[in-house]
Amino acid sequence: MLIIIGISIDNCYAQYDPVQGCNVDSNRDCLPNTILGALPFLRIVPDAHGGGLGDAGITTDNGANALHFNGSKLPFVTKESGMSFTYTPWLRNLGLTDVYMAYLSGYAKLDDLQSVGLAIRFFSLGDINFTNVLGDPEGTGKPRETEIVLGYARKLSPNLSAGLSGKWMISNLASGRTVDGIEISSATSLAADLSITYNNDINLGLYDGRIRIGGAITNIGSKVTYTNNTTRDFIPTNFGLGTTLELDFDEFNKMAFSFDINKLMIPTPISSLLVDENGDASSNPDYDSDDDGVADYRQKSLFSGILGSWGDAPGGFSEEIKEINYSLGIEYWYDNQFAVRLGYYYEHPLKGDRQFLTVGAGLKYNVFGFDISYLVPTNNTRNPLDNTLRFSLLFDFAVFSSDL
Repeated sequence: MLIIIGISIDNCYAQYDPVQGCNVDSNRDCLPNTILGALPFLRIVPDAHGGGLGDAGITTDNGANALHFNGSKLPFVTKESGMSFTYTPWLRNLGLTDVYMAYLSGYAKLDDLQSVGLAIRFFSLGDINFTNVLGDPEGTGKPRETEIVLGYARKLSPNLSAGLSGKWMISNLASGRTVDGIEISSATSLAADLSITYNNDINLGLYDGRIRIGGAITNIGSKVTYTNNTTRDFIPTNFGLGTTLELDFDEFNKMAFSFDINKLMIPTPISSLLVDENGDASSNPDYDSDDDGVADYRQKSLFSGILGSWGDAPGGFSEEIKEINYSLGIEYWYDNQFAVRLGYYYEHPLKGDRQFLTVGAGLKYNVFGFDISYLVPTNNTRNPLDNTLRFSLLFDFAVFSSDL
């Protein structure tokens, strides 16, 4: 039952060293202190466009897939409507063929000021063979996770827009099974996204272009549990800021440069033990102040956890900065028909250590568009998308409009 246990692991056995500002092992070397939460699939970039740009997408021009990153971009999309379908293989390096993510999304402009969007995400974890603690078989299961998002965005001025999305999520990992007398159920949550985008035309010397600046707080939603336990886990509420600069070199050639930063807005785990300069350990009074056997950071309310996430890291400001992830993407288009993309993603070694390069390409022809991306790890940390291709198929409904 590792799937269930994995979302609730805390640092109850780690030792925190105030001098070094990190959890340490017996040699007093710093250990990772990764932020943990439920429903992590909500933070997986679902489309091949963003996947080719180092997971950047808060201000990129990605139309039908905007809802995942920043729904407020939709009023600035030039087409009246569009749709996208993405298929992402998962853990192919392990030889698994039945684990994948499918993402269907689309949008429509109601008028010059308003747009709506819809997205459905389905994550299949394949067929799982369940065992007990002795390794004896206990049947099979088909873990599945689903997200449905409905978004609305409106221009507040010619250059500024805001968006609001509502979403429903369900995670069915082992429903109906019993572990140590505890019945496992599905975890469900309702959440919202808030976003804003500034978009303006600019001139840089010989070249015309555009600049976009945007921000989004996503997955602001109820905590979840897979059992009747009163202690619930945070879902991955995220704060993101991004900017994109587009330059038109001539009527055939243009480039875009995008940069995103993201930070999870859920509590940072703390350890139950403190270690002094002599290596002696003592109890951490901030770990479980009410002695109920559950870490205090896990018992925070939704908004207490979100607001406190900006200053709750045991290592102070320096550790908070380590919790920021960075995405950099570069995109080149020729004749608005063929694109190549390059990206880089960085996460601090003590906060997950995901670091990778991405490459991608795009093709538009009449009704259809096609995006592809490929991830190349740059360190020894395994990534579920290592050396994996993902594909997005786009459909442009504007070709059927009467103005064409």
